[in-house]
Amino acid sequence: MRTAIVLASGSPRRRELLEQLGLAFTLAAPDVDESPLPGESPIAYVGRVAIDKVNAILVPDSLVIAADTTVELDGQIIAKPVDIDDARAMLRRQSGRTQRVHTGVALKLGDRLVTTTVTSLVKFVALTDETIEWYLTTGEPLDKAGAYAIQGAGSVLVESVEGSVSNIIGLPLHKVLELAAELGVDLLS
Repeated sequence: MRTAIVLASGSPRRRELLEQLGLAFTLAAPDVDESPLPGESPIAYVGRVAIDKVNAILVPDSLVIAADTTVELDGQIIAKPVDIDDARAMLRRQSGRTQRVHTGVALKLGDRLVTTTVTSLVKFVALTDETIEWYLTTGEPLDKAGAYAIQGAGSVLVESVEGSVSNIIGLPLHKVLELAAELGVDLLS
């Protein structure tokens, strides 16, 4: 019998990533506080929020998958911009620099929980004011951590990537498969 899967997320990007694997799953957006705690590091933050999300979904016989992604620059969390001016400032700050993208992943089956955090490096090209203004008109930056979408028009802002691209989008698929296997679930069969 195939294990039922629940994606504990409201993110269309995470849904699309799981769909790429051909998996059948249901969605359940958890209601958790995603505010960073005082002094919390970006890695600790995404790990804690992923665990909070997976624990917020109570489906006893299903594999629950949760994740949280953030961008780190200069040791600070770069969240989603609050408005277009905030997005502009974020993009300027990242211009020509390398950032870290962290995703905390948590999978739960019954009372068993497995977690990990994946980090990828993203180097931005040197951005001109014209490029930033063009990108802002696409609307992409407004609901993305770090104010860009590597899977969309924001790919023109990226010079290079080191690590998992699906991690940067919001769900490191290779680690989801590994963690599911730790819980005895082969997602690809």
